[in-house]
Amino acid sequence: MIDKLDATFRFYQDAANLRAHRQQLIASNIANADTPRFKARDIDFKAALENTLTGTRTTKLISTAPGHITSSAAGTVSGEPVLYRTAVQGSVDGNTVDMDVERNQFADNAIHYEANLTFISDQIRIMRAAIQG
Repeated sequence: MIDKLDATFRFYQDAANLRAHRQQLIASNIANADTPRFKARDIDFKAALENTLTGTRTTKLISTAPGHITSSAAGTVSGEPVLYRTAVQGSVDGNTVDMDVERNQFADNAIHYEANLTFISDQIRIMRAAIQG
């Protein structure tokens, strides 16, 4: 029984962690909206969550020089690479951040994150009610 509860909360925990990481990426895009040649980044949330659920969390950093420090967490989220957004409208300085797209994605991700926390809270409330009778 504990395994079922643990699996339920693990799903919500993994989803919340991925949403939080995605929120950081989107916030970074917004913060670098005026940085020349900055490329907007995001993750494929669905693929990253599927990798998390199936347990394929092996990540490797591809280094371009022999002196680079190796890290298993750089450039990937739950085994999925951090992707670059395709620019809807090009800019003169090479920046691909579209503030309308970023604000939309930020708000959408924030709503999903809050919904995830609400689901966790509801699960805990249901469990407390069942325990207390």
